[in-house]
Amino acid sequence: MITGGASGIGEAACRVFTAAGASVLIADIDMARAEKLAAELPGALAVRCDVTDEAGIRELFSGLQQLDVLVNNAGIGLVGNVEETETADFERLIRVNVTGPYLVTKYAMPLLLKSAGRIVNIGSVAGLIGVKKRFAYCATKGAVVAMTRQLAVDYPTQIRVNCVCPGTVDSPFVEGYLEKYHKNEKEKVRLELNARQPIGRLGKPEEIANLALYLASDEAGFVNGSVVSIDGGWTAA
Repeated sequence: MITGGASGIGEAACRVFTAAGASVLIADIDMARAEKLAAELPGALAVRCDVTDEAGIRELFSGLQQLDVLVNNAGIGLVGNVEETETADFERLIRVNVTGPYLVTKYAMPLLLKSAGRIVNIGSVAGLIGVKKRFAYCATKGAVVAMTRQLAVDYPTQIRVNCVCPGTVDSPFVEGYLEKYHKNEKEKVRLELNARQPIGRLGKPEEIANLALYLASDEAGFVNGSVVSIDGGWTAA
């Protein structure tokens, strides 16, 4: 299961996991897009999943017989320092980016324990370092990092759980940011985003997806509770 699986990093993960032989559950609130993607991927199934809806998540998992891998990818962003961040917006990010993976993980856990499964949480470099004008986003992605490590401590032999922390990735997420905050200077800001990674470019969704696939694979059997940055050298600089 890949939450937020209908676009961006989630879509890339669905494609990469399918290519590796997985039967993917594309969990998203955008069912039209999820169903379109599912039609392209052998064995894939689109399921509606609002990660903030506990009753809906409980119902979704009650209908599943098996789950080997959970990728907690669904998330949203927000621009603003602490003074500019409205309480309602802060709480919305907490609901989606923190409560969301908590609820999905909670109801997935019985199936994952049964299969000795794997969890891959999609975090961010914003959970590792301070990023200007990203107060709420940093707070929530820091929580994702902490939840990853805590789960690995509570279930050290039953499951494996790791966290991927991307830098800025060329995806609809970034395009939405440019459209909302920099509509009249998209190309200028796009160049700045590319330059923010020392490697000189944005990440590709499939690069993040392939790291998630590795962490979910048997080849990563000794990797547990790890937080892996994939950011073009951003956090090393």
